[in-house]
Amino acid sequence: MVRGNQSHITEFLLLGLTSDPKLQVWLFSSFLSMYLINVIGNSVIIAAILGDARLHTPMYFFLSNLSLVDICFTTVLVPQMLVNILTQRKTIFFAHCITQMYFFVTFGITDSFLLAAMAIDRYVAICNPLHYTTTMSPKRCLLLVIASWVVSHLHSLTHTILMAHLSFCGPNIIHHFFCDVQPLLTLSCSDTSANELLAFTEGSFVIMSPFIFIIVSYVFITRAVLRVPSGGGRYKVFSTCGSHLTVVTLFYGTIISVYIRPSSTYSVSKDRVVTVIYTVVTPMLNPFIYSLRNKDMKQALKKLVRKAE
Repeated sequence: MVRGNQSHITEFLLLGLTSDPKLQVWLFSSFLSMYLINVIGNSVIIAAILGDARLHTPMYFFLSNLSLVDICFTTVLVPQMLVNILTQRKTIFFAHCITQMYFFVTFGITDSFLLAAMAIDRYVAICNPLHYTTTMSPKRCLLLVIASWVVSHLHSLTHTILMAHLSFCGPNIIHHFFCDVQPLLTLSCSDTSANELLAFTEGSFVIMSPFIFIIVSYVFITRAVLRVPSGGGRYKVFSTCGSHLTVVTLFYGTIISVYIRPSSTYSVSKDRVVTVIYTVVTPMLNPFIYSLRNKDMKQALKKLVRKAE
C-alpha cells in the first residue's frame, strides 16, 4: 500500500472490547466458539448444496455464495482479535490495518448485495413463476454474483485509497477490536471531510440500494401472497421467505444503525458492541436460520452425513 508522505504512525493499538483480564478469557472462548461454528456451519451448507443436485437452483446458489462470504467476513476480523487477546500484543501495523479495513468493507458490502439477489429470486419465484426459469437463468445468477463482488471491491478500494492518503500523527489508540472506517477517521490529523462526505453519500447509496431492493421485493411478494385464497397457501409462501427476512433484519438492523448517520454521532462503546452482531453473530447464525426450517436443506444435510459415514 502506497502511503505517500502522510503517516508518522507505523502501527495502531487495538484496545478490543475490554481490558479486564477475566472478561478477556470469556471473550476469547466465546469468539473462538462462534468463529468455529461459523466456519464449520457455513462450510457444511456449501458442501450440502454442492453435493445435492436438487439444490442446484438460483436460491441455493446465492446461499452458497453468502455462506462463503460469511466465512471470509469473520476470518478478516476474528483471528486477529483472538491473537491479540492470547498474546496481549494489541498492536497492528498501518498497512495491515488498512488491508483489514479493505477486506472488511468488501465482504460486508458483498453480503448485502447477495441478500438483495436472494430477495429478487424470491420475488420472481412468487410473483412471476411462469418466467422464473428464464428470468433467473444460471448465466444471470452468475452475473449477479460477479456484479456483487465487483461493486464491493470498487467501493472498498475507493474508501481505502482515501484513507491511505490521510495523515496519522497523533494518538494511535483504536477503541475497537478491528480497523473500522469511523475509528480510523477520528484518529487522523488531516482534513477528513472528503472521506466523511463520500461515506455518507456514496457509502449510504451502496449500503441502502440493496436494502431498498429487498423492501420493494417484499412489498410485491406480500401483495401477491395476500391474493392467495387459502391460509395454508399463504403460510407456505411466507415460510419460504422467513429465513431470508430474519437474516436481513439482523444484518441491516445493526449495520444501518452504525454507518448510515453523521460521524458526529459516532459512539465507540455502543457501536463496537453492535458491530459484533453483524460481523460475528449473524454469520454464525445463518447456517441454522437457513437449515432448521428448510426441508430440502435438511435432506441434503442428512445425505451429506450418510456420505461422511
